[in-house]
Amino acid sequence: MSIQSHPLTIGIIGAGIGGLAAAALCAQSGHRVTLVERFATPRALGSGLVLQPVGLAVLDAIGADARSFGAPVTQMLGHAGKRKVLDVAYKPNAPGLAIHRASLFSVLWHAASAAGISLQTGAACLSAPIKNTKRLILRDNADPLGPFDLVIDASGAGSILSPMQARPLSFGAVWGTVPWPKDTDLPRDQLTQRYQAARHMAGVLPIGHLPGNPTPHAAVFWSLPRAKLDDWPTQDLGQWKAEVTRLWPQMAPFLTTLHSPADLTPARYSHGTLRRPYGEALAFIGDAAHRASPQLGQGANMALLDAFALAQALHLPLTEALPRYAQMRRWHVRAYQAMSAAFTPMYQSGSTTLPLLRDHLLAPMATLWPINRILTALVSGTLLPPVAGMNWPQTTGQPPAAR
Repeated sequence: MSIQSHPLTIGIIGAGIGGLAAAALCAQSGHRVTLVERFATPRALGSGLVLQPVGLAVLDAIGADARSFGAPVTQMLGHAGKRKVLDVAYKPNAPGLAIHRASLFSVLWHAASAAGISLQTGAACLSAPIKNTKRLILRDNADPLGPFDLVIDASGAGSILSPMQARPLSFGAVWGTVPWPKDTDLPRDQLTQRYQAARHMAGVLPIGHLPGNPTPHAAVFWSLPRAKLDDWPTQDLGQWKAEVTRLWPQMAPFLTTLHSPADLTPARYSHGTLRRPYGEALAFIGDAAHRASPQLGQGANMALLDAFALAQALHLPLTEALPRYAQMRRWHVRAYQAMSAAFTPMYQSGSTTLPLLRDHLLAPMATLWPINRILTALVSGTLLPPVAGMNWPQTTGQPPAAR
């Protein structure tokens, strides 16, 4: 990382993946960082995710050892009935890493703490900055924090600062975390999915082990129309298990430790992108800057890349750094947002024609060169340079040195 000759005082809102990564990277570069978190005790929310090679490269730059927790993923495989309709393999020397959010939070939290950040908990941000004072205004009549040279909004899809007008997606999902069962033949290095047209999608993702628990775990998920997510707390879980098992009998062993709807967490998704992810002394990263379906498995990686690009740009004067950050991430974000919008309805929608196009046209084409190579680059996050202006290696995923 480049070291800032004139350290900035930075306030970061949100101790999620993007916020913790930005806190660690900025503090390691010599900036004075205060991390503001609304929870009394920072914690991870959600279940499993896949860190792509580009995201792992950012963690390597931070010094956060996620590989000690997660499970390497070498392939993504999906079937509709007996027909294989998704088959994407990673490069042998650059697999993805499936991991629980709690494990990723743990390694990022330790890296940020070791870098010497300050933490302000139980403090929900209401506005920032105001009247050029560059202070964070907090709820419950707390004294404002600051002044800050820069405020970074990493507060996610619930951001009240981001001007984004996101479009709600018609499908979401329920997610759960379960021990990896002994009576299964599903491989532990593969994301496996089953589809019924685009109306239902079931998935099993190996996620390694959790902090303090050496037992191998899996994340399980099931797509649902957004309207049905509101009714999930009253779902008859036995009826739901029977429905999932009818679609995919191999998933049954993964459901045995789920006893109530509360054991699975509903997730709602939206789609939107800020054309300008910054303002005066204010930058947006992660879901505060762009939101999409998780179909391409890029959410956490996008947040990590945003944090990396912003930290790199801050070696410039602030008035130049924020436009530079936006330029560094512009085309990568726009391309993946466009592809997410195009592909998601083929796997999660009420459409009857798009699944047929997926199964009978796109799936056979995906096995052919060079389309199979393009799909590998797509899921790996390297279809376009992740951070413009840097020669990001396409094989190892290691981030380049700052210029």
